[in-house]
Amino acid sequence: MAAALERSYIEICGFEREAARRFREVTVSLDVTPLPGGVKCADGAGAFHYEESGKLLSVTSNRFIHWSTCGDSVQLVEESLDTNLLNNAIRLRFSCCSVLPGGVSIQETLNNVVILICTNQSVHRLLLPHPSRMYRSELVTELHMQSIFTDVGKLSLQDPTHSAIIPGAAGHTGGPSAVAAWLSFQGDAHFALASPDGGITVVTLPPQDAQGSVSVLELRRSSMMRRISGWMPSAIRGEQSPADLVLSLAVRELEEDSFIFALCQDHRLRMWSFREQACLLEADMLEYMPACKGVKRLSGQGHRLRLAFSSTTGLCLGVYLAVPQRGQFTVLQLVATDNNRYSLDHISSLFSTQEALVDFTLTSSDVWALWVDDTNATVVKHISFEHNAVGQWNQVFVQPPPEEEVPIGLDLDPRETYLEVLFSPLRFTASAIIKALQIFRRGSERIFDPSWETLKKEVTLAVESEIQSSVTEFEFSQEEYRQLQVEFWSRFYSCCLQYQEAESAPLGLTVSPHTGMVCLLRKGFLSFLLPCFAVDHLYLSCDEYLMTEEETPIAEDLDVGRDVLQLIQCLRLVSDAVSAEMAYEMEKALEYLQTPERAAELVLEDMLCNDRDNVIVDIQNKLQDVRNPMAAMMVLLREMDLEMDSELGGDAPVIPGQSLSVRISLSQLYGSSAAVSAVCQAVCHMAMTRARFCRDLLILQKLYLRFGDNVFLGGGAQLLQLQQDLIPRTSHLLSSYHLLRHVSQSLTSSVPVDTIDMNLQHLTHLELSDTPAVCSRPVLSPQTVVELFYQTAGRRIIISQMFSQQQSDSQLLWSHMISNVVQLLAQLLWPSNPGFQFPEVLMSNCQYTQLQEYVRLIGPWCQVNIGSCRFMLAQCFLASGEGQKALQCFQEAATEVEKEEFLMKLTSSEEEEAACSPRLQFYNKVLRLLEDVGLPELVIQLASLAVTEAVGDVNSQAALWTRIFKHHLDLGHNSEAYEALTQNPDSSMQLDCLRQLVVVLCERSQLQDLVQFPYVNLHDEVVSIIESRARGLDLLTHNYYDLLYAFHITRHNYRKAGTVMFEFGMRLGREVRTRLGLQKQVNCYLAALNCLRLIRPEYAWIVQPACGTTYERPGASPKRNSDGEFSAELTAGRRQVDILELNDLEKEYFLSRARLTLAQHHPPSATIAGSASAPELVTLLVQTGLFDSALSLCQTFRLNLSPVYEGLTFKCIKLQFGGEESQNEAWSWLAANQLSVVNTKESSAADEAWRLLASYLDRYPSTNGQHHHHVIHKLLSHGVPLPDWLLQSYKRVDAPSLLRLLLNFDLLEAAAELVLEYVDAVLGRGHQYFGIERPLSATSPPTWLPYTSIDQLLHALSETQTHSSLHNKVRDKLDEYHKAVQHMTKRRLTVQRRVAI
Repeated sequence: MAAALERSYIEICGFEREAARRFREVTVSLDVTPLPGGVKCADGAGAFHYEESGKLLSVTSNRFIHWSTCGDSVQLVEESLDTNLLNNAIRLRFSCCSVLPGGVSIQETLNNVVILICTNQSVHRLLLPHPSRMYRSELVTELHMQSIFTDVGKLSLQDPTHSAIIPGAAGHTGGPSAVAAWLSFQGDAHFALASPDGGITVVTLPPQDAQGSVSVLELRRSSMMRRISGWMPSAIRGEQSPADLVLSLAVRELEEDSFIFALCQDHRLRMWSFREQACLLEADMLEYMPACKGVKRLSGQGHRLRLAFSSTTGLCLGVYLAVPQRGQFTVLQLVATDNNRYSLDHISSLFSTQEALVDFTLTSSDVWALWVDDTNATVVKHISFEHNAVGQWNQVFVQPPPEEEVPIGLDLDPRETYLEVLFSPLRFTASAIIKALQIFRRGSERIFDPSWETLKKEVTLAVESEIQSSVTEFEFSQEEYRQLQVEFWSRFYSCCLQYQEAESAPLGLTVSPHTGMVCLLRKGFLSFLLPCFAVDHLYLSCDEYLMTEEETPIAEDLDVGRDVLQLIQCLRLVSDAVSAEMAYEMEKALEYLQTPERAAELVLEDMLCNDRDNVIVDIQNKLQDVRNPMAAMMVLLREMDLEMDSELGGDAPVIPGQSLSVRISLSQLYGSSAAVSAVCQAVCHMAMTRARFCRDLLILQKLYLRFGDNVFLGGGAQLLQLQQDLIPRTSHLLSSYHLLRHVSQSLTSSVPVDTIDMNLQHLTHLELSDTPAVCSRPVLSPQTVVELFYQTAGRRIIISQMFSQQQSDSQLLWSHMISNVVQLLAQLLWPSNPGFQFPEVLMSNCQYTQLQEYVRLIGPWCQVNIGSCRFMLAQCFLASGEGQKALQCFQEAATEVEKEEFLMKLTSSEEEEAACSPRLQFYNKVLRLLEDVGLPELVIQLASLAVTEAVGDVNSQAALWTRIFKHHLDLGHNSEAYEALTQNPDSSMQLDCLRQLVVVLCERSQLQDLVQFPYVNLHDEVVSIIESRARGLDLLTHNYYDLLYAFHITRHNYRKAGTVMFEFGMRLGREVRTRLGLQKQVNCYLAALNCLRLIRPEYAWIVQPACGTTYERPGASPKRNSDGEFSAELTAGRRQVDILELNDLEKEYFLSRARLTLAQHHPPSATIAGSASAPELVTLLVQTGLFDSALSLCQTFRLNLSPVYEGLTFKCIKLQFGGEESQNEAWSWLAANQLSVVNTKESSAADEAWRLLASYLDRYPSTNGQHHHHVIHKLLSHGVPLPDWLLQSYKRVDAPSLLRLLLNFDLLEAAAELVLEYVDAVLGRGHQYFGIERPLSATSPPTWLPYTSIDQLLHALSETQTHSSLHNKVRDKLDEYHKAVQHMTKRRLTVQRRVAI
C-alpha cells in the first residue's frame, strides 16, 4: 500500500451538494435591550468531539458537533461519519444580544450533552440527552438516527434554569474581550468573562435540578470580591492598569478545582484557582521569546491561548504571541509542586512568518494553526512541538478556489460547459449558487429549498432570460450569439465565485483528541483534512519544502531519494511551463481516446516554441543532476501504480466470526453521507493530482528522448528502456488516473421505478440480483457514480479488508483509517485490477450512460476484464435499444468467459448446466436475458452461434434448436421454424416442437404452410398430433379435422381423408346438436363420399369405431368417462370396428341431409334430429311436412312408406276442414316439397295437398294398392268422403280391397254401387276402369268376384228395409253375372269338345 504521510494533509470539502441546510430556528427572547453603540462581534466557530468517538462499538463513534456564530445566532450541527443523523441542525437566535467569540462550549456527562452559550448580555445552558441514552438497545441498526437536537424545540430556553441575564451588563457599552465556559463536577455552569477594564468575572448557573439563583464572582490581582450585583465602577475599585485586560481565556478542571488561565494584554499568563479565588501563577511570556526588545511596549491584541491534556504529558498550554513579522507559538507544561504551587516548564517555541492568525489548536503532540494571508487565501499548517528540531512547519494543501475563467472549446456549447463546471463536485456549494442566482435575478423571486435539478433549470432560465432581454436585433450570427452566451454566463459565474469565496471564509480549526480527525471550519461548510500520500506530497509541495527534504519515504536508497526529489523539481518546472490551453488540449486528447504519447509530444512542441523564459534550459540543467533517472522514474511509477495481483475483498461477508454488535458497527462505519462525500472527493483529488503528475512526467520523458545522450550518462540502453518500458507505463497510468478523475466527477442519473424493476428482472435472469439496489440518500444532492459504488458495494469490501488485518476493538484513528479507505477505494476503481465490482454496481443501478462512457474510456488501453467490459457494454446497448450492437458485444465477451472472474461468476451457478462448457453456460444466460428484453431475432442469431459451440453435446444442441424453433415460430418464420425442428436431435423435444408448430399455425390459420411441409420421418407423428388435438378440443372452436383432411388430400391418401371426414361428421352429430353442426356434418359426409369415389371400388371402405358406452350419452366425450378419466376400452386399446363401404356412407349422408333439412325448416327439431334414427326421422319429417325428404329417406333405407301417406292424408284432412289460418300455414310446407304449386285463385292449399298426395300415389306404386289402402283407411277413419280420383285410382289397383274397406266402415250404398260397377266391368262393361284387361268371355282367362265380401254386403243389405232395392239390384246383377258365366262355360265346354273330337 502506498505510504501516507501524516506530516502533510490535504483539505477535502465536506459541504453537501444540496440546497441550504435546513436549520430549525429557535429564538430565545430575554428581557434585554440592545446595547448602545452597536458593537458587532467577530464570527467564530468550534467543535466538540464525543469522548467515545474513537470506539467502534460506541453509539458516538465518529460523531461530533460543530458550530458557528454570527451576530445574534449560533448554528449547531451534529455530524456522524457512520450514520446519517436526522434533525441534526438548529439555529439559536438570541434577541438583542451578540454571541461572543469563543462563547460556545459543549461538554458531556454520563446522561447529557450540555451546551453553554455566552452572549454580551446573557448566559445560556442547554441540557440535551446523551446519544447513549437515546437508544434502548445497544445495537443500533438503523441507517438513520435521531440527533440530540431532535427535541430541542421542546425546551423552554427562556426559563431561569436554561438562561440568565448577566447582572450589570446593561450598563456597559463594551462587551467582554474573552470568554470561557465550563461545567463543574457538581453540575454548575460557569461562564468566565474578561472584563473590559481588566479582571475576570465568573457567572455561575446552579445545577439544573438544584434550587438557586445566578451568582457572580470577580477575580483580580489586587483583591477578590464576590458580588451579586456584578461589575463595580472603576472609581470604587481603584485604578487598574489596562495591561490587565484579558485577551484569551481557557479553563481546565483538575483535582476538584477549576483553573482559569488568562493571557493578558501585558503578555503575561495568569492562572486562577476558582475554588481558592486566587491567582496561583503568573508568567511573562516574553521570557520565552528571543530578541524581544520593543515587544513589551506593544499591546498583544492578537494573543491566543489553548490547552491540551493527555494522560502522558499532563496539561500543556499553547500560547500564541502576535508579534509583527514573527509570531511565536510557545508550548508550556503545567507542573504541580508541593504546597499547592505550580510552575511552567518550557517545551518548545515555534515561529511563523504568517500574521493574520484566525485560530490554532493544541494537541498532545502538535500545534495546528489557521491563517489568512495577504491575498485572503486560507493557510493551514501544523508542526510537532516534540520532534521537530529544525522548526519546519508541515503543509496542508487547502482546496483552491474554483478557476476564475472557464476554458470553452470551439466545439463546445458555452451553456453546457458552464453548467458542467457550476454543478460538478468540488466546485460550488448550492447556497453560493442560490445567492448568486438571487442577485443575478435582482431578488425578484425567492427560491425555497429547490432540488439540484430544479436549481440547474432555474440558473439556465435566468441566464437565458438575461441574454434575450439584452438582444436588440432580430437577426444576428451564430458567432454573435455565442459571444453573448459567454458574456452572460461568465457574469453569472463571477457572482458564484464571489459568494463561494464568502462561503469559504475560514473561521476555526478543530482536532479530535480521540481520533485525531482534523477539520477546517469555514463559514458555509466543513472541510476534512486527510493525510497526503507520499507521491502527492512531493508533487504538491512548494520548492522551499522540496529543498529541505532530506529523504523521501518512497525510496529507501538515499541516492535514489535525492534523484526523486530532483526529478520532482523538474516536474514542477514542466507543470509551470504547460499553458492552460495546452493542458486543456491534453485533457481533450485523453477524452477523445488519442494516445497520451502523441498528446504529450504536441504539448512539448508548444513548450519549445513558446519558451521565452528558458524553462527548457533550466530543466536540462536540473536533469543533468539526476544520476539515475530511470530508477527515480520507476520508483515514482511504482508508487502511483494501484494494480494488485489478486482481487480485493471479493464477496466475503464482513469479518466472519465476529459478534453481532461488531458486525453491525462495521456495517455502518464511514457510511454516512458526509463520510461518503469526503472519501470519494479524496479519491477524486488524488486522481486529479496524479493525472497532472503523470502528464508532466510523460512530457518530461519525451523531453528526455529529445535531449538524448546530452542528459543520459548511460546512453542508448537507458533511452531504449525509457521508450519501450517507462513511457508506456506512464501513459497507462495517465489514462488510468484520467479515468478515475472522470468517474469521480461523473454524476449519477435519476432512474424511473419501472426501469429499476426491469433491470432487477434482467439481473435475476443473470443471477446477479444480489447486488444492492440504488441507495436512497437523505439529501436532494446529485451523487457521483463513485459515491454510489462506495455506498452500495465498495465500503463493505473495504471495511472487510481493513478489519481482517486488525482488531475490531482498536482505536479508530482518523489518519490511519481514512488513508486506508481512500487507498482501497482507489484500488477497487483501478481498471487494471482483476476486481470488477465498480462496473457491476453501475449496471445493477441502471447507470448505463456512465457505464458506457467508462467502457469507452478504458477500451483502447486496458487489457484487463476485456470480456466483462464488452458484456457491460452490451447491457448498455440493450438498455438503449441497440440490439445488434449488444449482440456483437455479447459475442466478443464470450471469448473471455473462462479467463475473467466476473464472467466465470456469471456462468457458474446453475446445476443443470454444470455439464455444459462455460461458454455455453454464458450463451444460455445471455439468451434468457435477450428473451426477457424481447429481442427474438437476436436470440435466434446467438443460439445459432451457440449451436456451433455445442458440438457433441446433444442436450445443449436440443435446447438451442428448441429455442431457435420457438422464436422463429413466434416471428412467423414458419419455414425456418420447421427447419429448426428437423435439426433437433432430441426426439421428445422434437415432438414437443412439432406439436407447438401444429397448434400455432392452426391458431394463425396458416394451414397452407402446415400442410405443405414434407415432414420427413415425422408423418405419423404429425397425424397423431393433429388427431389428438382434433379429438381433444371443441369442434367448432378448433377445427383440426379440416386440417387433417387437407393434410391427407395433399398426400393423395383419400381413404384416410374420408375416414377423417366421417369421424368429424360422427362427432358433430353427437356433440354439436345445432343447425350449424348438422350443416357441417352433411359437408363432412359429402367430402367422405367424394374421397371414397376417388378410390378403386375394392378399396372404397373405411373403418368406423363401434358405438359403445362412450358415445351413448348425448354430448358425452368420446374419450373420457364421467369422472374425466380415459375409458377402460380406450386404455386397453381394444375397440370393435365396423367396416363401412360406399353404400353405408351414402346412407349416412342421406340421413344427415334429411336431418339438416328438418332443422332448416323447423329449427327446434335440430336438438333431437341429430340422434334420431331413420324411422324416427321419417316421423319428424312427416310432422314437419317435408314429405319429399321423408319419402327419399324411406327409399334409401327401404322403409315402409305408409307413415308418409298417412301423415300427408291427415294434413289433407286438416286442410279440408280447417280455416284460413291453416290454409296459410300449409303453403310453407307445400313449397318445401317438389311439386309445382299452382297458386291461383281457383286452387287452395287443400287442393295442392290432395294433388301432392295423388302425385305420390302415382310416383310410388305399391303392390296390391297398399298405399291407397292406407290413404283411404285414414280418410274413412276420419269420416272424410273419398275423393273420386282416389276411388278411381284404387279401383284400378284393387277393387276388392276397396270393397272390404267400404264394408268395414258400413258404407253399404257405396259398396253396393262398387259391386254393381265391378260386376259390369267383369262382364265387359267399363272393364278398363277396374284394371281388368280381358273381361269375361269364353276365350279369356277365368275371372273371379269377391264373393265373401259380396255375401257380407248382401247380408248387410238384407237386414235393413231401407236398402232392399239395393239388395235386389245386387242380387239381380249377380244373377246376370251367373247366367253369363254359365253361358260362357257352356260355350267353352262345347269348343273344347270340338277340339277334342
